[in-house]
Amino acid sequence: MNEFDNKANGWDLNPMHLERAESIARHVVGKIPLQPWMIALEFGAGTGLTSFLIKDHLKEITMMDSSSEMVRIMTEKIEAAQANNLKAICFDLEKHDWHNGKFDLILSQMVLHHVDDIDSIIKKFYMMLNPGGYIAVADLLSEDGSFHGPGFTGHNGFDMQELSALISKHGFIDINSDQCFVINKKTSDTEIKQFDVFLLIANRRLI
Repeated sequence: MNEFDNKANGWDLNPMHLERAESIARHVVGKIPLQPWMIALEFGAGTGLTSFLIKDHLKEITMMDSSSEMVRIMTEKIEAAQANNLKAICFDLEKHDWHNGKFDLILSQMVLHHVDDIDSIIKKFYMMLNPGGYIAVADLLSEDGSFHGPGFTGHNGFDMQELSALISKHGFIDINSDQCFVINKKTSDTEIKQFDVFLLIANRRLI
């Protein structure tokens, strides 16, 4: 089991997770001209909170996660809600290339800072999008490492200029970002810190 397999059962019980997803979903719906013919992917979907919130704006959403337990919970939620335009798949996009169709929107929430090779995943996003498609990436702004604490091997958030430059390098245009949420997290017995979450949106070129 990976760490998210262990967290899966309790994930939706944390009210902050839903509040964060609701804020990100509002920003996505407000900033991207979603259409009922669009096909989307949520990369690292977890329990699918964000996809469930935007599903009525889109034709279909594939909710992808490398945690089999997260995928199990998503599948149960799809069945319970009879959400026929959602599907959950267990797939590790960091390790494997995607060959099962393209998307008009690729969304990720609080996933990128766990990805080892950001350059590779952004390149994959570009190749997986239809021309004119969008990416919507929500994640942490640069922080001092206290969000995850000692032993974390991922990224301590992102500098917007550096991330935008990397995304631009791969051919994305119309890159913009805004703060979309603030996480209040207990980092020690005596301290609660605020961590800013951004939403970055960019387009794949039409040609």
